[in-house]
Formats: sequence, structure tokens, C-alpha cells
Amino acid sequence: MSVIYERVALIGLGLIASSMFWAMKRGGLVGEVTGYARTAETRAKAREIGLCDRVCETAAEAVEGADLVVLAVPVGAMGAVAEEIAPALAPGATVTDVGSVKRAVIEAVAPHMPEGVHFVPAHPLAGTEQSGPTAGFAALFDNRWCLLVPEGAEEAAVARLERLWQGMGSMTERMDADHHDLVLAVTSHTPHLIAYTMVGVADDLRRVTDSEVVKYSAAGFRDFTRIAASDPVMWRDVFLTNKEATLEILGRFTEELFALQRAIRLGDGAHLQDYFTRTRAIRRGIVEAGQDTDAPDFGRVPKR
Repeated sequence: MSVIYERVALIGLGLIASSMFWAMKRGGLVGEVTGYARTAETRAKAREIGLCDRVCETAAEAVEGADLVVLAVPVGAMGAVAEEIAPALAPGATVTDVGSVKRAVIEAVAPHMPEGVHFVPAHPLAGTEQSGPTAGFAALFDNRWCLLVPEGAEEAAVARLERLWQGMGSMTERMDADHHDLVLAVTSHTPHLIAYTMVGVADDLRRVTDSEVVKYSAAGFRDFTRIAASDPVMWRDVFLTNKEATLEILGRFTEELFALQRAIRLGDGAHLQDYFTRTRAIRRGIVEAGQDTDAPDFGRVPKR
């Protein structure tokens, strides 16, 4: 595939940005990649592992001459970073982000974008519980969706960014910002909140000792802990900025939970079986869509 962007600036060098670097280089999609991270420690680690062609000491320096700038910082920091880099952005450049909330990011970033700079919000639906510059790998986006939220941006700029994500292995789709936030409240944000809560409940249940929680977590609890191990700063910002959609879905969840509690209390086996049958079908749909594996134990390789 030919080069899509001559110079890309990655602002924030965590899991997503580092994976983008390796994926872009794997596909020969870009020329030079500059990078910037807030802490000197992260910048030093990036240089040590060869992450980015050039690691800069300021965000403004990193974006100079870039035709694509990727904001890969927590959602709550987007506005301040956009304001900082705005004077250094090249005319005609595209600015994008990888945040999992879109309306709040648009409200924070768009006002700082100079005339002639294209802002195309995006959200790759990919990740692991790991974070930091060493967590990234080129295949993270393979066969995963990346949602683009054009918000009136020029078609040529949107299509160009779309080609980059496709070149990195993603399937792409365009979506309205508010609809994106509602969809993600269902598929990601509320499940994360529930996982954090379940792990917190286990911590509170002193009748279950710490050793038992660890020892017997080969069941569902183990998967809650994997989700709950995600970056706490990122998830704090997600819930503060996607408040309305998350609370709406959380309200629906609470209603469903009360209905299941009632069925258990009344011994209503038919209700429980019908409910679990419907939810099982959703799992089958996810596997059939190629978004997970049906291998036993979620495809984990057993320890030898």
C-alpha cells in the first residue's frame, strides 16, 4: 500500500498510539512518525524501544509539519492538548483522536481547531488491559472496528483517514457522535462499570478471603478482573464525559437486575431460562461476526 500521510504526530504514547505506530510501519502507510508523551519517563522509554522515528520534548514541536495529528490522551485532557498544539498545526492538516467518547471530545477540541485544519474524530474498538508505550503491537487493530465521526469534516479528509485505519487492519464505519456514545455505553462503558463494581464487591466480602478470590477465579470473576484492570484515568474520564448515556443504560441494567432478582426469589425458572437463552444468542452473534473466538476457555492457551 502506498504512503497515505507523509508525517504523523502521535500525542500520547500509550497502548493505542504505540500500536498505531507499529501498524503504520508494518503496512508502509506513513513516512516519518513523531511522538510526544507528557512524562519524561515515557518519552525515554519510547526512545529506548524505538517507538516513533522522533520523540519530541513538547506537543507543539511534535505536530510541526505533520499532515496527521493523533490525540491519544485521556478524554479529559483533550481540550488542553488541542489548545496547546493549535498554533503549531500545519494548514490542511487533519487532527483526529482515539477517545471512546465522542460528543465531549468534539466539544473540547473543535473550538481550538484553526481555519483550514480538518478535525475527524475516531474511535478504534480495540484494546487490552495493558497500558503504556511497551503495551502496543502491530496486530491490535486487525479485524476490529474503527468508528469515524465526520461531524461535517471534508469528505477527502475523512476518506483519507479511513484508508489509514483500513491499512492498519481495521474495518471502518461512520457514525453520528451521540449515537456512538449510546452504542459504547451499552457495549463498553457500562460493562466496565459493572466489572469494577463486581471486583469491588469481592474486595468487600470479607467472608471470602483474599486467597480464595485469587485461587478460585478461574470462573467468571477472573474475566471481571481483566476488564477492571484497565487504565483508571482513562475510565474515570469516560464516565465523567459520557454521563447521560451511561446513566441511561445503567438504569436499564438496574431494572433488568431487579427482574432477575424477583425471578430467583419466586423460583421462576422459566423466566431465567428464557432470559439466559436470549443472552446466549448475543454471544453466538459476536463469535459469528469474527469479534471473538468460540475456542474453549475464550481461546486461552493452557499453562504447561
